[in-house]
Amino acid sequence: MQVSSSTNIKARCRIVVLISGNGSNLQAIIDHCGNDQSPAEVVGVISNVQSAFGLERAHSAGIDTHCLNHREFVSRAAFDEALAALIEGFRPDLVVLAGFMRILSPSFVDHFAGRLMNIHPSLLPRYPGLDTHKRAIADGAKEHGATVHFVTRDLDAGPVIIQGRVEILEDDSEHTLAARVHEIEHRIYPEAVSWFAAGRLRLQDDIALLDGQPLT
Repeated sequence: MQVSSSTNIKARCRIVVLISGNGSNLQAIIDHCGNDQSPAEVVGVISNVQSAFGLERAHSAGIDTHCLNHREFVSRAAFDEALAALIEGFRPDLVVLAGFMRILSPSFVDHFAGRLMNIHPSLLPRYPGLDTHKRAIADGAKEHGATVHFVTRDLDAGPVIIQGRVEILEDDSEHTLAARVHEIEHRIYPEAVSWFAAGRLRLQDDIALLDGQPLT
């Protein structure tokens, strides 16, 4: 975040959101940032999928959008390098992964360390990876949920920022459970973004700190 020397007023936290699909978490963040009192603003949305509906959501909100098709690059490293350059063009304070279906390279993660955030549909460290709702039901788990975390080199293993929980009902299907988890995601992700934008949340020595206190 930048501070104006003439007015000594802190500028709003500049957020770039990466998506691959529908963009419902993107919409929740856009809505949360949509008033003048918010410490954050979404300045750019980037997708690796041209047909991602989240690009339409961003366009409707007047946000700059770009598509960077990973299939047009010869390697993961080449794509990540181009993606990092595109992101940096927005001068971001925070990069938010919202259903971005790409595993990012260590060099990309290191470049944005401490300002790269993700949401995962499980109560990490339980059920990293895919098919989390199906796996939770199959295991007979009593609760499920979502986790916002800082991104580190290890997949779905970064320091936890906030979690939201739902009870797994006896008649739950993968789809009914996913719908309730989505509701939780739309509440906790904007909250985590707001904490970061307000200067309350940071990553230090691989520990997530809120108001200077460890969140683990």
